[in-house]
Amino acid sequence: MATGWARDGAVQDQIDASVEDAVELARSRLPKGESLSHCEECGEQIPKARRAAVPGVRRCVDCQEASDQQQASQTAINRRGSKDSQLR
Repeated sequence: MATGWARDGAVQDQIDASVEDAVELARSRLPKGESLSHCEECGEQIPKARRAAVPGVRRCVDCQEASDQQQASQTAINRRGSKDSQLR
């Protein structure tokens, strides 16, 4: 496939770099260190099974779910470059 001035495989390199960046971001968000015995948000005791399953856990399940929902609602999609937004 002709790609103009780009070298062969440049598109795939760009895709690979994007995937690597996403994986690195996800890993950086994983808890690290020693698990807490009590939730840092509400003070409720974190079950031993959860502490063993998720090393470095800092919140109980309820507080973690609330935090995850809040993060998901704050994540916006940049539609500036999409074709749909250019057609409007």
